[in-house]
Amino acid sequence: MFYFCSMKNVHLVWFRRDLRVHDHAALAAAVASGAPVLPLYIFERDSWALPEHSRRQFDFLMDSLTELDEALTERGARLIVRKGDALDVLADLHRRHGIEAIHMYEETGLPWTRARDRAVRRWAVQAGISLREQSQPGILRGLKGHDDWTSRWAEALNAPRIKAPESIRAATQAAGPWPIAEDFCLGPDDCAGRQTGGRTAGVELLRSFLAGRGRRYQQDADRPAISETTGSRLSPHLAFGTVSVREAWQAAARARAAYVQDGDTTFAASLTDFLERLEWRARSIQSFEDRPLPQTGSGEDFRPEAAADDPRLAAWIDGRTGFPLIDACMRALRETGWLNFRMRAMLIGFASCQLWMDWRLPAERLGALFTDFEPGIHYPQVIAQAGLRGRRMPVVRNPVRLSQQLDPDGVFIRRWVPELAALPDAYLHAPWDAPKAELARAGVIFGQTYPMRMVDHAAAAREARERIARVRHPGRPLQKRPEPKQPAPKAAPRPSRRSEAKQADLPFRSRRPNGIRRPARGPVQLSFDLGQPPSVPESQSV
Repeated sequence: MFYFCSMKNVHLVWFRRDLRVHDHAALAAAVASGAPVLPLYIFERDSWALPEHSRRQFDFLMDSLTELDEALTERGARLIVRKGDALDVLADLHRRHGIEAIHMYEETGLPWTRARDRAVRRWAVQAGISLREQSQPGILRGLKGHDDWTSRWAEALNAPRIKAPESIRAATQAAGPWPIAEDFCLGPDDCAGRQTGGRTAGVELLRSFLAGRGRRYQQDADRPAISETTGSRLSPHLAFGTVSVREAWQAAARARAAYVQDGDTTFAASLTDFLERLEWRARSIQSFEDRPLPQTGSGEDFRPEAAADDPRLAAWIDGRTGFPLIDACMRALRETGWLNFRMRAMLIGFASCQLWMDWRLPAERLGALFTDFEPGIHYPQVIAQAGLRGRRMPVVRNPVRLSQQLDPDGVFIRRWVPELAALPDAYLHAPWDAPKAELARAGVIFGQTYPMRMVDHAAAAREARERIARVRHPGRPLQKRPEPKQPAPKAAPRPSRRSEAKQADLPFRSRRPNGIRRPARGPVQLSFDLGQPPSVPESQSV
């Protein structure tokens, strides 16, 4: 056990999805109070019992908490770890120490999270404890209308980063034993390719992305075979808060300005896309903050509910649908815990439209596979792809056409669906159309080596559009859209960000000429305090 000298009237910092000491407004406010500080993390059993939470997320969290504890120890404190109901843990600490204030970040989470936070607020008022919640950049609560959202977002992102405290006056308490995954019945590690958690890994990802990996982000972000390396891969670090959104935004804005000055318009345009994605991320979470998940019976549950043992659900989640790109994406996700945004949309769209399953259970199963699960991003995307909200009808994606566009050479499919590897490119994306001779030559036997496709995707898509139209626009005559021509197998056009924004029913801001916006003004601090050698000037640190 780790103990400190006895103190009273402590300021408690409740860490949740903000696992860092840098650019941390709640920690800085607690330290500035001059009172003894108690850093706390609570493992809540009910939270880990939610279907969207999984072992891969727990393991990433443990990596991140270990580094957070080390950072706090260097500053004179330790991370206090407790397991149990948040109200019980906070009440116990209050009895022992007399908590004067609780500092934490607001969290836009699942209905369970919202209910928990409401209960904590009520308890704090009754106990006479000051609850000081810091807002996340771009997430506005209690604001009528969002006409000034963009200006507030810019203001928050251009503000100077908050420096990590040099020392922390720690309060008395045993650090406590850390739980293991089995305490929450999370089962064995099932994600061999999971990303490493912790701030060091997050900062190194950001550095390498801005130094070179992200140069073709604009062109390749949607291509599953290469997006794993050309993408930032920061999503789990932003979800768990090992790196703040402001740190990522300022670093990217500064790097973009340097590439503009050097005349590297390709890299500058890619970083413009990255900055727009950070803004879209915040807008998505804001939409989820404003409009939580629809309830059963709200009129947004017009699909039949899938049972837990539904064979369609099992085939979809296991990557056995008979559609090569769908199966490759699901298998890659199961193995790595990550998938690019376009492929995520395709997976949930296929389950809710071509398979016509109610969105809830597939969304829960899919969320558990994401190491970077973020409710405010995952569920708005699910709702958009299922066609539940918004003015426009959803775009029902064609998995064969996407496969031909985004994996024309079949590199991604052959990696994750090796039973089809010997098929020529011409038949790889739709193996059911391959001649029997080609199937025999490749060793493909439907129903044995690889499943036959579950549905006729084109017919299922037409039926889904008609069903959604009848629910969303009753009485309006159906307008049939002509089937687009099949593109050439080698063609790989990248859809515009404007079309993606329309499909998801999200706001879109046009770019400046040549895809480059004017670099942001305002102070930018980029030192991440990772033990960088003094010989490296501040201007070169990311």
